[in-house]
Amino acid sequence: MVRIGILGYGNLGRGVECGIADNPDMRLEAVFTRRPPETVKIMTEGVPVVPAADLEKWQGRIDVLVICGGSATDMPEQTPACARLFNVVDSFDTHKKIPQHFANVDKAAKETGHVALISAGWDPGMFSVNRLYSSCILPEGKNYTFWGKGVSQGHSDAVRRIKGVLDARQYTIPVPEALEKVRSGLQPELTAREMHTRECFVVAEEGADLARIENEIKTMPNYFADYDTTVHFITMEELKRDHAGIPHGGFVIRTGTTGKDHENTHVIEYSLQLDSNPEFTASAILAYCRAVARLAAEGASGCKTVFDVAPAYLSPLSGDELRSTML
Repeated sequence: MVRIGILGYGNLGRGVECGIADNPDMRLEAVFTRRPPETVKIMTEGVPVVPAADLEKWQGRIDVLVICGGSATDMPEQTPACARLFNVVDSFDTHKKIPQHFANVDKAAKETGHVALISAGWDPGMFSVNRLYSSCILPEGKNYTFWGKGVSQGHSDAVRRIKGVLDARQYTIPVPEALEKVRSGLQPELTAREMHTRECFVVAEEGADLARIENEIKTMPNYFADYDTTVHFITMEELKRDHAGIPHGGFVIRTGTTGKDHENTHVIEYSLQLDSNPEFTASAILAYCRAVARLAAEGASGCKTVFDVAPAYLSPLSGDELRSTML
């Protein structure tokens, strides 16, 4: 039985809680929050909601702690700090900052002999694995990743952190013409701006400087600066009515050639269509929690990514069961 703790009880934290019910070898031990615990109502009866300040007191009672904060400001601080206390998994998704985040977490985890796995989910995560596999299989080729149409949790969270913003949803939208060019096997050279557009629906505080908010969104590095971005200011009622769901998905495509003269073209495509981005991300995280618990039991330490974990470590099935049912 893998004892799971959840740090942060937003959309992702609730998704992790739901996912634990689908994994008979896992048990929720506690939910940790920065809010007053009495204001946080969880779904699992008998599980305590604990102040995040008390995390240290739970050492030895949790096998894996899932970090459910945001990538913009929470995980860069929380994951290294918590990796000194527990085995941890996070879903850090600012791709350009993953190497530095890995180094920070690796140092912290090794200091106390814990295992930490960062950037679990679907991208980074399952899409990352597919990019690696397909590039190994077709070494003469090119990878393309399209996201959406869907709500990006990380980008939406980044918008919500802007002064004067009450709530926001950000949609990532593939450019149809670019998608078709890639599927044709032409291997076009495409910029980020040519592959996706971004659309933000923002609820601002009364009296907020809308021009400033729009400019901060459109110029935000790593999130919006490299894309054509449209910002809509709407009411809270409109946001709840028209943007309550959190769908997402996307495509990883590799086109490559084989043969003496590279005369044969191949296209590998992996796609996801998700009704709930956070619930699917949570499900991927929990599979990696199982792997982290196994790695810790074997004496491993330090930071890992999805590239470092053998597929069998994700499954509750034995090696014999996997070979007889899935190989």
